[in-house]
Amino acid sequence: MKIIIAEKISTSAISLLQEPRWNVILPEQLGGRLSAHLEDADALIVRSAVQVDGALLAHAPKLRVIGRAGVGVDNVDLEAATRKGIAVMNTPGANAVAVAEHTLGLMLGMKWEKKSLQGTELCGKTLGVVGLGKIGMEVARRAKAFAMEIVGHDPFVSAAVAKQNGIRLGALEDVYAAADFLTLHVGLTPQTLGMINADSIRKMKKGVRLVNCARGELVDEAALAHALKQGHVAGAALDVFQEEPLKNSPLTVLENVVLTPHIAGSTHEAQEAVGVQVARQVKEYLKSGVITNAVNVPSVSHEEYVAMQPYVVLAERLGSFLAQVSDGPLEAISLRYSGHIAEWKTELVRNAAIQGILNQMLDEKANLVNAASIASARGLRVLEEHKPKSSTGGSGSVLSVLLKTSAQEHCVKGAVLHGTAPRLLAIDDIDVEAPLERNLIYLRNRDVPGVIGKVGTILGEHKINIANFSLGRTSGNGGAGKKTEPRRAVAVVHIDGRVPEQVLKALRKIPAIEQAKAIRLF
Repeated sequence: MKIIIAEKISTSAISLLQEPRWNVILPEQLGGRLSAHLEDADALIVRSAVQVDGALLAHAPKLRVIGRAGVGVDNVDLEAATRKGIAVMNTPGANAVAVAEHTLGLMLGMKWEKKSLQGTELCGKTLGVVGLGKIGMEVARRAKAFAMEIVGHDPFVSAAVAKQNGIRLGALEDVYAAADFLTLHVGLTPQTLGMINADSIRKMKKGVRLVNCARGELVDEAALAHALKQGHVAGAALDVFQEEPLKNSPLTVLENVVLTPHIAGSTHEAQEAVGVQVARQVKEYLKSGVITNAVNVPSVSHEEYVAMQPYVVLAERLGSFLAQVSDGPLEAISLRYSGHIAEWKTELVRNAAIQGILNQMLDEKANLVNAASIASARGLRVLEEHKPKSSTGGSGSVLSVLLKTSAQEHCVKGAVLHGTAPRLLAIDDIDVEAPLERNLIYLRNRDVPGVIGKVGTILGEHKINIANFSLGRTSGNGGAGKKTEPRRAVAVVHIDGRVPEQVLKALRKIPAIEQAKAIRLF
C-alpha cells in the first residue's frame, strides 16, 4: 500500500499510517515529482495548496482515495475523481472548536468603534447563524453563554434539534432581518456563492455586524464595502477572502473592519485533530472499505458499515450473477429492499449491485464510488423500492435485483444467512436456494426425468466435483383446457474450480437443457 502525504500534517497523524508493508511518502520526499509518485499510489492526502485536477489524476491509475485535511474541497476535481472511482473525503468538524472560538473573538473585536472608543455589548443581542453544522452549533452554544438570542437557518437541521440547542429556526430572509450580528458557516455551492450581496444586505437590519470564517466567496466584497461606508453595516470581521492572500480588496482601507489571515482553524489542537481525522479515515477505507465523510459517495458510520457490508457483498454478487445469465444491451436496473434493510441508507447497496452488473458487461471499471455515475452517463435507468419490515411478516431482509436488457428480463432475490453468508433465494420467481460463491453452473431446462443424472454424469466424467446442487421449478403443468406443458426448472450447481467450455457444450447437448452458463463470483 502506498500513501502520499503531499502537504504537512501532524506527526501523530503520520504515525497512524505506519502499517506493515505500507509505504508512506512525506512532502519532503516528493522532490517536486508528485505526478511520478502517483503512478502506483493507493491514497493521497492534501490540504489546500495542492490542486488535484483531472490532469494530475491522469497520473494516478491505482488511486483509491483522496483525503482532504480540512473542510473545503475546491482544490479537488470531484467529477474527475468520481469518474475514476476515487473516494474523496474531507474532515468536517475537526476544527469546529477553533473556528467557533475565533468567530466569538471576532465578534468581541467589533465591539468598539476606533474613533469614539464606545462599544456595543453582545448580551441581549440577536445572533443570526447561517449554517448549523458542527461549527455553527459550536458558535451558537458559546453565544448562549453571552446571553444572546440565537436565530438560525439550515434546511437540513430539524426543528427538534434546533430547539434542543436553544435556536429559533427561520427562513434566510428572516435571519437577515432579525440579526444584530450575523455569522456564516456554510460551504461554497452555486447557491451560496455571493450570498452576501447588495440585495441581501438591504434585507438586513441597519447596524448589523457581519462575521465570515467560512469561505471568502460567500461575500461580495465590493457590496459589503459600500454598505460599511454607508453605515448600513456597522462592522465586519473576516477571516476569509475572495482572493488570498488579501491584496486589492476594498475592505483593507476601512476602519470598521477586522481582518485576520485565514487562521480561524489554525490552532495546535485543531491542526492535530484535522490530521489525525483524515489519517484515520484514509486508513479505515484502505483496510476495510469504510467510507466516512466522503463528498462524492454516500458516507456511513463504522457501525452502519459493519451491519451493511454483508448486504453490499450480496448486492454485488446478485448483480454479477444477473449480468452473466442475461443477454442484450442494458436498459434498466430495479432494486427492492424488504425487511430492516429497507430502513437503511441504501446507496452503497445500490451501487454494489450496479457495480456487479457493469463489471460483467462493460470494459469501464466500476466500484462503489463511480457505479451510479457510470450508469447515469450511459443512460441506464436505476429504480429503487423500499418495503419496510412490517410488510414482510418478520421474515427477515430480502434484496431483489431486476435487470432489463433489450432482449430479456431477469430477477433474482437474495438474503444474508448466519450474518455473513450471501445466499440466492429465487430466480425469476422460481425458488432455488444456493450459495453465491466462486464457481457456479446455471441451468434452465424442461422439468423431465433424467436431467439431474445426466448433468452429474457429465461433470463426473470431466473430474468436476459438486459442492452443492440446488434445484427449483415452476408450479403447475398448465390450466384447464390448455395443452399440458412440461414445467420449467432451474439449477444452480456450486462446483470446485472453473468450468471448461467443453463441459458447457456437453451440458447443452442434453435434450432438455435450454441454457447452460458458467458463473464466476469473486
